[in-house]
Amino acid sequence: MSDLAKKKCIPCEGNIPPFDKSEIHKYLKKVDGWDVKSNDDKSFYLKKNFKFKNFTESHNFINKVGEIAEKENHHPDISFGWGYCNIKIFTHAIKGLAESDFILAAKIDQI
Repeated sequence: MSDLAKKKCIPCEGNIPPFDKSEIHKYLKKVDGWDVKSNDDKSFYLKKNFKFKNFTESHNFINKVGEIAEKENHHPDISFGWGYCNIKIFTHAIKGLAESDFILAAKIDQI
């Protein structure tokens, strides 16, 4: 894939614009299986659904995601249950996507 997983998420204070569509598509090629969606306000986010054999596997996965999120100080929205986990990533401060969102996605893919 890419070297994104080797990078560190940089906290965003809201002093940068969110990525435009061309920048999003450039970075989307560097992560595996993530989709770009938009909210009602037309802001973009990354989303990926993961499948597992049972509740324990999905729970173990989200614990690992949580450890990465804390280490990177970048926290995705996570929903999970028996055999699944859904992750949504975006930068709240800019209401859109930045490089750190793709870095977090790449790190999650390494689990």
